[in-house]
Formats: sequence, C-alpha cells, structure tokens
Amino acid sequence: MTIYIVDLEAVDTRYTKEWKYNLPKQMKRATNQNVVTISGGNTPQATTPGAFLNFGGTNVYKSNQMEQIGKLFCEGKVKDGDYFLYTDAWNPTVLQLKYMAELLKVKIKIGGMWHAGSYDPQDFLGRLIGNAEWVRNTEQAMFDVFDHNFYATNFHIDLFCETFTKAEQYVGLNASKGNKVCRVGWPMEYMESTLDMFQNMEKKNVILFPHRLAPEKQPGIFQDLKNSLPQYEFVTCQERPLSKIEYHNLLGQAKLMFSANLQETLGISWYEGAIVGVIPMMPDRLSYKEMALNEFLYPSDWTENMESYRKNKKQLIAKIEDYMDNYKKYAPAVLKQKTKLKEQFFSGKKLYGVVSNG
Repeated sequence: MTIYIVDLEAVDTRYTKEWKYNLPKQMKRATNQNVVTISGGNTPQATTPGAFLNFGGTNVYKSNQMEQIGKLFCEGKVKDGDYFLYTDAWNPTVLQLKYMAELLKVKIKIGGMWHAGSYDPQDFLGRLIGNAEWVRNTEQAMFDVFDHNFYATNFHIDLFCETFTKAEQYVGLNASKGNKVCRVGWPMEYMESTLDMFQNMEKKNVILFPHRLAPEKQPGIFQDLKNSLPQYEFVTCQERPLSKIEYHNLLGQAKLMFSANLQETLGISWYEGAIVGVIPMMPDRLSYKEMALNEFLYPSDWTENMESYRKNKKQLIAKIEDYMDNYKKYAPAVLKQKTKLKEQFFSGKKLYGVVSNG
C-alpha cells in the first residue's frame, strides 16, 4: 500500500509549512506504509488579503499536482489498495483523480480534510460567491468522490450538513452506510516539541489577536479594547511582519489571547497558546463550544457584532482585567485545556487509523 499525500501549499507563517515537513513522517510512523507526497512546487508567499492562501497561486499549485497524479497513472505506479489523502478537501483535482481511477479500473481510496467552503457564510467563498450553483455542485461532487470526508470538529460537520443534507446519513463512525463522514483530530502531534523552548517564559501584560485581518474575525473589537485598556499591550499579530519564531516568542510572553470570531471550525492558534500557557478568551459559539472549558468562554451575544459589543463592553473589559490580573489563578485550567485539545482535537491517531484501514 502506498499513501499519497496531496498536500496544501506551504505558507511560512502558517501551519501548512509545518504539515509539509511533519505529516509524511507522522503518517509513515503511524501506519508503517510507504508514504509519497505530491507537492505543487513553490507558491507565492503573499496570501490574498484576509485569506489563508493566494487565490491565483493555489490554482497553479493544484495544476502541478494534477500533472504529477496523471503521470503516476500513465506510468502504472498507482495500484489497487493505494490511498490518496488530500490535506485540503477543496481541491478539484480529486475529480480528475476519480475519473482516472474509475476508467483505468484501479481500486483506490480517497480522503479529504475539510477546512472551509461556500457552505460557511462567514468564509471567503461563502461571502464572495455564496450559494452559486456551480460552487455548491462542485463541493457536493468532491464530497461524493471522497471515500472519507474528515472534519476536525462536530461543529464543522453540522455546518456542512446544513447545506449538504445528503451528508447527514453518514454522520458518525458507526453510521449504517459507513464512515464517509469522520470526526478526527488534525495531525499536529509535533506541536508540543516545536513550542518546547517557548514554555515557561516570563509572562508580560500582553494580549494577542492571532487571527486573519478579515471581517469574520472582527479585528475592530480588539482595536477598540486596545484604546480602552492602555495598561496592557495589545498586539494584532498580522500587522507585524513576524517570522514563525518571532510569533512563537511573542506567544510565550503573552498572558491572554482574544477572539470575537464569527467563523471558526477549529482554531490552531489557541492550541499553540495553551501549550505555552496563554489564557484563551473565546465567545460561547462556533467550534469553541465543544472545545473550550467553561472558564474561558464568555457569552456569545457580547460580540455578535459591533453594536452588541458596545452594549456589553464593560462586562468584556471586566473579564479581561480578571484574566490579566489573576493570571496565576487560571494557569492550572490552561494546562487542563491544553490536555483536552491535544487528546481530542490535535492528534492524528483517528485519521491514521482510517487511512491505514483503507
């Protein structure tokens, strides 16, 4: 059996760079199978403003991947029992992969890891393209092609099923029609060792906003809090040209990480923060509801929009001051939160099991 990882282009400041290096090794170690990465080569590092990739560059990258996949079939290298894992399910080359496998009668399995799509009204695709027939048909087709559709949270599965109701019949590993829909942790076992040198650093009165500068992340709320709480240093990370090491160093010094997000199906940054002892402050909505301990959730209606924020600003400020002034009191809960995230949401154990079983 060969496991082909059709990867996501690497951006130096994002987890995608870490996955490119670590995932093949973790997959091989866990499955004891031959692992081959299908990469699309170099890609522009400058992402489209407010997005997580470059909208032009990503299609060049995927086209290069498609060329390699086609050559593998032409050379007869793809065999019965092989597995293709797409680390981003939103990759239309999977349709061409299925086309070749079916017509050449090669019995493979295909899995895709869903991050976002038009079905999320707060995502780029949802906001800019919405429910256009072509994009919904494309996403439905990709879902149908994947033998295994992987999601990191139940919130994401529910969000997907709201648009694609056909998917509901597959929810749960014990669903009668098989495990076409799988809730698995993302393969980030490497994260703790990566951040080891940034643990136990001296904490400063720093509050971080580690999210993209996009409307669904509501950076304006963070900016307004900054103006109201001059005793703390508020840092909007994407406003600074930080390398990954510089960002992790800042993370190690911070006491608090703030979110008013309207879109979040997982949230890697707050797992990074929990590893190095950063208190997460999250609205009681989205994926946070199933992932966060109660100590770190605030009422959702406090930040549902700027108007609701203004009505509840005093309460939000009081909670921030409590976290910052009593950091040591919350430290044990942060450790407990890190353990929950590690075991339930950032371990690839379930993913590797599904892939290796084909």
